Amino acid sequence: MDTKHLLNNLVTAVIVIDADLKLCYANAAAEQLLGVGIHRLTEHFLADNFRLIGVSNELLTESIKENQGLTVNTASLITFDNQHHTVDITLSPLEQEQGLALLELRQVDQQLRIHQQLTLDAQQQAAQYLVRNLAHEIKNPLGGLRGAAQLLSRELHDPQLNEFTDLIIEQADRLRNLVDRLLGPQKPTKHSLHNIHEVIQKVLKLVSMALPENIDLEQDYDPSIPDIQMDPEQLQQAILNIVQNAVQALECGGGNILIKTRTQHQVTIGTERHKLVLALSIIDNGPGVKPELLDTLFYPMVTGRNNGSGLGLSISHNFARLHGGRIDCQSTSAGTEFTILLPIENNN
Repeated sequence: MDTKHLLNNLVTAVIVIDADLKLCYANAAAEQLLGVGIHRLTEHFLADNFRLIGVSNELLTESIKENQGLTVNTASLITFDNQHHTVDITLSPLEQEQGLALLELRQVDQQLRIHQQLTLDAQQQAAQYLVRNLAHEIKNPLGGLRGAAQLLSRELHDPQLNEFTDLIIEQADRLRNLVDRLLGPQKPTKHSLHNIHEVIQKVLKLVSMALPENIDLEQDYDPSIPDIQMDPEQLQQAILNIVQNAVQALECGGGNILIKTRTQHQVTIGTERHKLVLALSIIDNGPGVKPELLDTLFYPMVTGRNNGSGLGLSISHNFARLHGGRIDCQSTSAGTEFTILLPIENNN
């Protein structure tokens, strides 16, 4: 059997390198992972094609020269075109070819993402369970407080005193609305086919009414995306919450907000793999999310703003979950990108 043909059918990236870290061979999976053709790969040194963060070239060279194997788990790989991946690395010296070694790069981005999502979902559900129980406990005395204020208001004949009972009723209603938002819908509502771009345009129309002059809204849509099963009001609210957060992040310094839609293939959401999903990205070039908030960003009552309620992203995450999707967030000091992923197969 042809060895090269066999290696090209592997899903693991396989590269052969010498002690000078020059590439002698790369299989098809390596070409795909690194985004570079076989001819460029084998004409250059390893460092010219990609970088391994935390794994020095000296370590690789020493392992080859001393004929010793090397294994590194969850290393960061940066390709020639600046794509970031997480890989498990195995270096195996070739016994029959002195000075050469087999370098295997197993991409584990998806496994890490699935684990992180399952952990986030479990933690968020626990937090929501706690908040829902607390909310129910608050609603009962709130109703009694409001009823008592109404009864007292009827007995009072002094308008000045009625102002105080009106204030009690007003604040009780405000707290009840907050509690209702905390509880939110927990089961999927009735879904029907709608165009996601029509939903986005409604959001942008709402946002544009009070948009500061120093902020620009941009759209980059894929018009081929089919209609999907959805509750348009829920998705409108989910998108609106994220866009409003982007606007608030840019209010002081100004900037751009880009709404982009694309399709992605073979995406795992939770434990289910989908052939085709909608990827709706909301990208701003603001200061980014505080690093200490990234792990708890979608928890209820978590906010980085002094006047924030901490409910917007939690509600958006819940609405995405009720549509069988998820929300990803990537943020640096150069900007933030939220991506809503929604299954779109089997909708017709």
